[in-house]
Amino acid sequence: MTRLATPQIATMTELREPQKVLDRANGKPVAILKNSALVGYLVPAEAVDSVEHRVASLAEVMASVERRRKVNQPVLDYLKDK
Repeated sequence: MTRLATPQIATMTELREPQKVLDRANGKPVAILKNSALVGYLVPAEAVDSVEHRVASLAEVMASVERRRKVNQPVLDYLKDK
């Protein structure tokens, strides 16, 4: 069973009227279900605006690249000839 990241849910049928879904959610993300399976999230603009964004520094990006090198290298090797 999939764990939902929000208690707000809506079905694909309810998305025929997306404004009603957004009004009912009160600015919080909504999990979208199809046949009781999670297919995605609808995130209202005000939910995103309240999150503080920051840009990663070059050092953070390079550290992430190094941590993922073992996983990413086979893909990079494959793509080299494409």
